[in-house]
Amino acid sequence: MMAAAEAGAAAGRGARGYEGVAVVVPVTVPYQRFSGQTAHWWLGQALRQLLQGAGLEKNAVDGLCVSSFTLGSDTAVGLVQHFGLSPRFLEHIPMGGASGVVALRRAARAVQAGDAEIVACLAGDTNQAGSFQETISQFSRFSQDAVLPYGAGGPNASFALLTDYYMRRYGATREDFGKLCVAQRDNALRNPHALMKKPLSLQQYLEARPIADPIHLFDCVMPCAGAEGYLVMSADRARHLGLPAVRVLATQERHNAYPEDDIQYRGGWAMDRDAFYAQAGLGPDAVDFFEAYDDYPVINFLQLEDLGFCGKGEAAAFVRRNDFTIHGSLPFNTSGGQLSAGQAGAAGGYLGLVQALRQLTGQAGAMQVEGARVGLVSGFGMINYDRGLCTSAAMLQKEES
Repeated sequence: MMAAAEAGAAAGRGARGYEGVAVVVPVTVPYQRFSGQTAHWWLGQALRQLLQGAGLEKNAVDGLCVSSFTLGSDTAVGLVQHFGLSPRFLEHIPMGGASGVVALRRAARAVQAGDAEIVACLAGDTNQAGSFQETISQFSRFSQDAVLPYGAGGPNASFALLTDYYMRRYGATREDFGKLCVAQRDNALRNPHALMKKPLSLQQYLEARPIADPIHLFDCVMPCAGAEGYLVMSADRARHLGLPAVRVLATQERHNAYPEDDIQYRGGWAMDRDAFYAQAGLGPDAVDFFEAYDDYPVINFLQLEDLGFCGKGEAAAFVRRNDFTIHGSLPFNTSGGQLSAGQAGAAGGYLGLVQALRQLTGQAGAMQVEGARVGLVSGFGMINYDRGLCTSAAMLQKEES
């Protein structure tokens, strides 16, 4: 696997940067625990907010990236007809929790290449009539085949396997996972969009009912309905429109990393980490806040390790000596993350990126990290039994006026 890592590093060193690209107008359509609306409605509300936030007419958008689990038989192609758009650049990105950064990569390159001038990146889902739950239960033909002999199925069982393995191998405890969950809940109490409105103590976390050993209630995201979005355009266009903007310093994307691992205790972030930070010209020590994909606490630990905040197997010790609240030593999932804001399907893969844009444009309100200039966002998507097939990350910087 060393050859693959070296190839990734070489590719990163030779990759063109993201000069001249701006990311603007972070929007959230407030989450609902239950919804009678379709995914189309939620995505449409996000598009409406983007246009209003940028002061643009609909026909100004000539690029579209879409992620959703619950569009039914529709894809991005059907959605443009539904919305009355006529883009010259179109991407349907079915990569779950990695989708936000992947959309950013595609949209930024489209703007640089002249394939589009303004790209709307949208993710949204409904849970109408259990639609999201049905999607998860039938997520992959491969998953169904893989779990059949063992009688396991669904994300809870998959992440219980990974969590148990990680705890046994590295000595992490439920108290360690709980510290992150409690910090995220504290952050969520500042977020007007978060569905979890009550404080969470470590004792409440530890005493919560079991779901799939060793996972308990507050280790699991709560499915809901909602949407997230942002716009990608040239930096010149953003300045002309008077929009607070964010620069992209570096991104990474990796699929099916470390297939030789029996259980995925490391992810694609580690394979491309050196090239990623070389492209950014900054390391993890420069990060003012970290927005990680957090459907279960153990995946947070993997991201802390594989993105270089600590060594492999050292996340528990790292968590014990740091504070992850808004004013802490490493503000982490400053919106509360999915574990305390809710998981609006594919929008969960955009949540961290949208929140990072708010932080870096000074629009985070009560969640604002003081002096935030550099943010890290990471994503994890498309789990098949015990393996996340897609990982992504982006290093973002405040655009100085």
